[in-house]
Amino acid sequence: MKIVVDDKIPYIREKLAVLADEVMYKAGADIGADDVRDADALIVRTRTRCDRQLLEGSKVQFVATATIGYDHIDTDYMASAGISWTNCPGCNSGSVAQYVECALLLLEQMKGFSLRQSTIGIVGCGHVGSKVKAVAERLGMRVLVCDPLLGRPDFVTMDEIGRQADIITFHVPLTREGRYATYHMADEEFLKSTTRVPYIINTSRGEVVDNQALLKALAEGRVRDAVLDVWEGEPQLNTDLLQHVFIGTPHIAGYSADGKVNADNMVIDALCRHFAWPHPGKVEAPRLPASFQYTGNPLELYNPLKDSEKLKLRPSDFESLRNNYPLRREFFDV
Repeated sequence: MKIVVDDKIPYIREKLAVLADEVMYKAGADIGADDVRDADALIVRTRTRCDRQLLEGSKVQFVATATIGYDHIDTDYMASAGISWTNCPGCNSGSVAQYVECALLLLEQMKGFSLRQSTIGIVGCGHVGSKVKAVAERLGMRVLVCDPLLGRPDFVTMDEIGRQADIITFHVPLTREGRYATYHMADEEFLKSTTRVPYIINTSRGEVVDNQALLKALAEGRVRDAVLDVWEGEPQLNTDLLQHVFIGTPHIAGYSADGKVNADNMVIDALCRHFAWPHPGKVEAPRLPASFQYTGNPLELYNPLKDSEKLKLRPSDFESLRNNYPLRREFFDV
């Protein structure tokens, strides 16, 4: 058995060594048809496009992406080729919720307003959005949720979000067609329609927010400020927009060790089910250093301004900052 793996997926190597005869690790963007031709399984992240060009003529029968999203997987081709695949829904939802909570706390501290007197509009209430909703409620915010796909009577429209929200945060998958397409959901028209000069947060996909329209809205004062973890065209991003946002990070909102370990374990579970392999046991997240001091302030566990400072200093290091991300935990292990 041979497995080809994105070499930036952490913590998983020991378990895969138990499962497979051969494991090949390679940068996700560089994995090509020659690499997978004699492989039985493929474990990737978003930088590997899994389609006919990569997989036709290979032995691959199973593909796992260690990510929530799967827009890099050609699901129609996979079905036609009889290749099974899986993603990891919800694996890093706690990590993204941590990112949003810390961003909200920093906005309150540094922009001079009260979260308890503010309304947050949450667009998308799946694995991530539901946890962000719980965070916002715990912080005492008034919460409005828009998610047409769920169709709940207590949810509101995007028009209501635009009229009432002081902060608007996006947690939707990227879809380009259909009634509920999310591509450029926050476009120039929407940003012009907002009435409370909101803060914009996007940790979903870069194309959900029209980056050029957001830059224009910031310049014209129609958006108060922004927190962006995802960008159109990444890793090539709009550097003008990066320098204008309060927090700009290199697509790492979901990069806590806890989220990565969740993905590892979901991938291993799926591999073992597909190939009927005995399970090698769970991957565990590394502990924080013994010298770490924690008093209960969430910003001690994670401060996104530090990631933002690094990216603003060297935008060309986008991929390097992602691929060499330091240890971050959602919880403090006693």
